[in-house]
Amino acid sequence: MDSRVSELFGGCCRPVGGGNGGGLRGRAGNGGAAGGSSKGRKKNGRHRGGKANNPPYLPPEAEDGNIEYKLKLVNPSQYRFEHLVTQMKWRLQEGRGEAVYQIGVEDNGLLVGLSEEEMRASLKTLRRMAEKVGADITVLREREVDYDSDIPRKITEVLVRKVPDNQQFLDLRVAVLGNVDSGKSTLLGVLTQGELDNGRGRARLNLFRHLHEIQSGRTSSISFEILGFNSKGEVVNYSDSRTAEEICESSSKMITFIDLAGHHKYLKTTIFGLTSYCPDFAMLVVSANTGIAGTTREHLGLAMALKVPFFIVISKIDLCSKATVERTVKQLERILKQPGCNKLPLLVTSDDDAVTAAQQFAQSPNITPIFTLSSVSGENLDLLKVFLNILPPLTNSKEQEELMQQLTEFQVDEIYTVPEVGTVVGGTLSSGICREGENLVVGPTDDGKFLQLKVCSMQRNRSACRVLRAGQAATLALGHFDRSLLRKGMVMVSPEMNPTICSAFEAEIVLLFHATTFRKGFQVTVHVGNVRQTAVVEKIHGKDKLRTGEKAVVCFRFIKHPEYLKIGAKLLFREGVTKGIGHVTHIQAITTGENGLEEELVSDLVSF
Repeated sequence: MDSRVSELFGGCCRPVGGGNGGGLRGRAGNGGAAGGSSKGRKKNGRHRGGKANNPPYLPPEAEDGNIEYKLKLVNPSQYRFEHLVTQMKWRLQEGRGEAVYQIGVEDNGLLVGLSEEEMRASLKTLRRMAEKVGADITVLREREVDYDSDIPRKITEVLVRKVPDNQQFLDLRVAVLGNVDSGKSTLLGVLTQGELDNGRGRARLNLFRHLHEIQSGRTSSISFEILGFNSKGEVVNYSDSRTAEEICESSSKMITFIDLAGHHKYLKTTIFGLTSYCPDFAMLVVSANTGIAGTTREHLGLAMALKVPFFIVISKIDLCSKATVERTVKQLERILKQPGCNKLPLLVTSDDDAVTAAQQFAQSPNITPIFTLSSVSGENLDLLKVFLNILPPLTNSKEQEELMQQLTEFQVDEIYTVPEVGTVVGGTLSSGICREGENLVVGPTDDGKFLQLKVCSMQRNRSACRVLRAGQAATLALGHFDRSLLRKGMVMVSPEMNPTICSAFEAEIVLLFHATTFRKGFQVTVHVGNVRQTAVVEKIHGKDKLRTGEKAVVCFRFIKHPEYLKIGAKLLFREGVTKGIGHVTHIQAITTGENGLEEELVSDLVSF
């Protein structure tokens, strides 16, 4: 673990941003200015980096990313102001509409601090800059620093968020995991409805999709709930009798919660939600009174196997004594620190902790924030909201642009029939741009073909949209297209793509658990993205059998119909207690010849 993370727990000031890059930055297009950081490099005859005083540091400012350090912004000239505005646009673009400014910090990370008057003038300038680019600012926190001065000096951390245009609000997907009866749906009900629970599950009723879920109180299907934050960081939800469309219009950042099933018999539904809906983060909910029980360990293992960053929420603290809550926290910390997990737990007890946790969580995959809260009393619920408000996206604008430049590919996860609309499919656009009225092909069918269709209309977060960009989830109306020709696991792609499909493929796997030996002829359920199908083991390269913990390259064959797979895709397979993970290394592509379907080996090999 690097020194920045160790400072999180022991330093005089927690690290809250920056990257690995060192030194001062001179970026083309914004004059290489550092907001006055060239001034005051020495104080009282001592160099700013003098070790004698051991001044507190943040990591040096990174050229990329959405975090900007400014020593001060006092009365800049018009030319300087234009440069600062250009710089803010760059940071907002890097953060996909969000940026964090540290005022009173030099480019090398030294916490200098400003007087009250200088800070007031700097924030006034920052507010003018934000207005110029159509953004709002929110002060996250202020801290006093000791830097050889008689007058108190402080640094201020400010969130800059751009008001959305053209429906381009920042959208983060959070999968909700945890054992049955841990309070997942109730917590989501409280967050999205804005009303506390009555202790008997009233808050979760709006989330259930089936009668038997209401009767049993247990989620069996995947449901989606939205929580918005406006440009000032205020919560936007259903509390003011808003519709979903109004929430989208009022929000500049949207959290889409994917409520998954906790009961073991619905495990395949939970795995499908984790693999096909591509969540950015996972929230593992643990009940304070029962601790780590049932499927909690299994869900934790799934999130780690699929490399989904996760944070933990301990619910129902109103039912327990303080000692019981502490015991549950220690139990979780013990598991997280084990060699298999190798995580650094961070218990969030204040707003300052929540801000630090959100920024460090996205930068360091080893940190795992832990929240303790109650959906009945509302205790510590605001800390989770602060965390979600500041939580930055995992991908930057450059990666997003690269995905958008590829050909269109939409994964089909759900299929509906809507009266007066026709057939509707739900899923995620994994690459490219999809527009209303666009012609695509969907497949593969059972005989390996792709069928033509037209996208009639689109909805994103329950409100109409005309353009869908890579990484966004939406529902697409296909008019009178025959629903019986569609199934989960299909893809809708651009006709120019010439998609590769296969019935057999090879994967490099690790067998996580098997009671006896894993050998040729064994049947497993394979999950690759939105694909879920039974496959048979045709061959294990170099070995006759596998035992728990062993690695091998295995050839699988789907038993029902061909699927669209990509080389390098993450794979998860299971059968009863048998579980394994890996990635696809080869596919035997199917091409249509004169005499029907033929197979040929695609020899692209991806090394990880």
